[in-house]
Amino acid sequence: MRTVTLGHTGEQVSALCLGAMFFGTKQDQATSFSLLDQYVEAGGTFIDTANIYAHWVPGGEGGESETILGAWLKARGNCDDLFIASKVGFGYGNVPTALTPDLIEAECDKSLQRLGIDTIDLYYAHVDDRHTPLRDTLEAFNRLVASGKVRYIGASNYLAYRLERAHLLSKQEGWADFCSLQQRYTYLQPRYGMNMGMQQYVTAEIRDYVRARGDFTLLAYSVLLAGAYTRSDRAVHDAYKNPDNEARLLTLQAVARESGATANQVVLAWMMQSDPAVLPLIAASTTQQMAENIGALDITLSAEQMTRLNEARA
Repeated sequence: MRTVTLGHTGEQVSALCLGAMFFGTKQDQATSFSLLDQYVEAGGTFIDTANIYAHWVPGGEGGESETILGAWLKARGNCDDLFIASKVGFGYGNVPTALTPDLIEAECDKSLQRLGIDTIDLYYAHVDDRHTPLRDTLEAFNRLVASGKVRYIGASNYLAYRLERAHLLSKQEGWADFCSLQQRYTYLQPRYGMNMGMQQYVTAEIRDYVRARGDFTLLAYSVLLAGAYTRSDRAVHDAYKNPDNEARLLTLQAVARESGATANQVVLAWMMQSDPAVLPLIAASTTQQMAENIGALDITLSAEQMTRLNEARA
């Protein structure tokens, strides 16, 4: 699988990151193991999880994804060959939505135990906490890096000005610096002012920030809208329904036909070829879906197709 450099770290990670959100809840152990094996057999090495996954699924409490991933890592004995990312934040159970030092360090220990590893390669702040001083949050993350429990740190669901404040503070203090941002993003553009709660969307400002930094990786989640691009039984969310997006869908379908690809594959290829480049998180519940996602690596969109996709509007 093709690789890209992760931010300022110098690390090479897979151009498609496997999201393990529903492993252990919606996907049972056998299915989870099968999908993980398929991804790794295709050359994938970058796997993403979180302490909260997936507490909102009926029967879920949080921690299921890390536990299943840990069981798979132990069974396959391949931890040293992989790049494992996890996150702290978003309240679950009796854990508050916060980034206080005690919570960050305690939740990291829980994640390490569930994963059965000594070090998390990339540890994200899952959501910004504006009630805790940024200095306290970053100092706690730096302690985790200094202790060897975490190699690199990233942010998720942050605004650009908060990222820059964090960057300047880390630089000033000589602390570990966020190397990446994981944000909600897809080809369709949400209506102006759309409220996604704690989830932050990739905006023009975020793209400008990432482009200006140059050594900062942008990752995207919810990229395929839970199958709405290709499945008749999955409707596009109302937040994405507007005349411009109707034009974008028609353009997407046309480019897919021209490329001999699926709409999902074109969305993934469009992200990877964008400026700045976006590293998509993929998810699957079947081996066929996984194969389709991985197949996006074989799609190269022309400059003319990229322009049409970018400029499509009513």
